Amino acid sequence: MTRVGLIANPAAGRDIRRLTGGASVVDNYAKRRVAECVLEGLAVVAEPPDVAVMPDRSGIADHAVSEAPDDLAVERVEMTVEESAADTRRAAARFRESADAVVVLGGDGTTRDVALEIGDVPVVSVSTGTNNVVPTPVDGTVAGAAAAAVATGAADADTVTDRHGRIDVRADDVNGEKRLTGLAAVEITDRSFVGTRAVIDPSELVGVVVSRAHPSDIGLGSVAGCLEPLAPDAPGGVALRLDDPEATPRSVSAIVAPGMTATIGIEERERLDWDEPATFDVSDGVVGADGERELEVVDATVEMTPTADGPRLVDVDAALGAAVEADALVREGPLLEER
Repeated sequence: MTRVGLIANPAAGRDIRRLTGGASVVDNYAKRRVAECVLEGLAVVAEPPDVAVMPDRSGIADHAVSEAPDDLAVERVEMTVEESAADTRRAAARFRESADAVVVLGGDGTTRDVALEIGDVPVVSVSTGTNNVVPTPVDGTVAGAAAAAVATGAADADTVTDRHGRIDVRADDVNGEKRLTGLAAVEITDRSFVGTRAVIDPSELVGVVVSRAHPSDIGLGSVAGCLEPLAPDAPGGVALRLDDPEATPRSVSAIVAPGMTATIGIEERERLDWDEPATFDVSDGVVGADGERELEVVDATVEMTPTADGPRLVDVDAALGAAVEADALVREGPLLEER
């Protein structure tokens, strides 16, 4: 029996950066429709996988179960719901043991939470968040079809997935050692408290490490990508030391959030190999991951290290191409009735 897990983060794509930047908000009605499309896509193979859906209090899982195609077995995961990132991590931990593939609806933060617990299970990450560097802007139906191809073996997971990097952070400050993990980017800001978790004022940034970079990315990957792109499957990462653009030797104009651009001063750029740390001395600041502030640090030494231990992300086009090669989307003989 094959199984696909479905994780939809109700909080993704609704933070202050979208409100202040004027970009569209991905509400939970839209996520219900995407989840419905994912389930429809899963049914393209002759013997669809079973589906387990992370529960929530916003109606996304309930809608997915009630609107699922008749020939698809769908159930909610039995777990505690806290309405926090812990829900995503708890569901991912369950799917690590029980799923052949997982579809994730969210942004970089949601995909990071999944990556922390999912192990080697292939992930199809669909953009419904604020920072959408890692998630793919793909139709939910297509995402579901790709997940079905991988879960049922029509597409070989080793062939159609790429291992994404991550960034491990270790901070030693007056209160001891603190750790954090980012997926697309980690950053240091010079404000002294977490406050609003979303990073919305780029002038506060003093240090950045990214695992990928392109000017079309949203957030810190765009900043680094304006200097030199770094492909998602390239080894290592890039470290930037930032300052006031009027005081630095060069600056870039980057897309720092949906609907927001800014001029960022670049003091120094450093290319990092796997397991090569970038070190920052921070007198008073906050360390964040994937656009969200997490750790307050004082008189700290912060090491930010790119590693090759991120999630296995499904190449949707490659997965469906493999399904065609395996004739997994073909039915022999006349269909007696339409689904």
